[in-house]
Amino acid sequence: MRTPRQAARIVVLSPSGSVFLFRENNSEVGIHWLPPGGGIDPGESPEECVRRELREETGWTDLEPQRLLCTWEHDFTHQGVPVRQHEHIYVTTGPRREPRLEAPDIHWQWLSQQRLATLGEPLWPPRLPQLLAGTPAEPVHLGLVT
Repeated sequence: MRTPRQAARIVVLSPSGSVFLFRENNSEVGIHWLPPGGGIDPGESPEECVRRELREETGWTDLEPQRLLCTWEHDFTHQGVPVRQHEHIYVTTGPRREPRLEAPDIHWQWLSQQRLATLGEPLWPPRLPQLLAGTPAEPVHLGLVT
């Protein structure tokens, strides 16, 4: 049985179209790349969550979510607990800069959209290169991705 969890993430695009992502290694799903974000706190909206998470994870306080890109669900283990996470993925633009990280061992990178499409490692959300290239007018609902 998996615990339901709500989360939100924000894809930051530089003026040249590069994407800011973290590279993580989860015990259940392995290595994957993902935008800043995390669990939605009680009483917090998804937009408030991405602002808070972006501040906590990068130190950036000057970016706002511009639009909802997609939603999706996936299973993984969070802090030892199997969860089914429903994520809201937002997009914004901002300057290409280094984050102000609290932990020095966090791996991050600005990736060109071409590099993103040929990364060879899983992306959260899946189909991120296609979603960014297609710029859908309405949010795409990917459903449960296994």
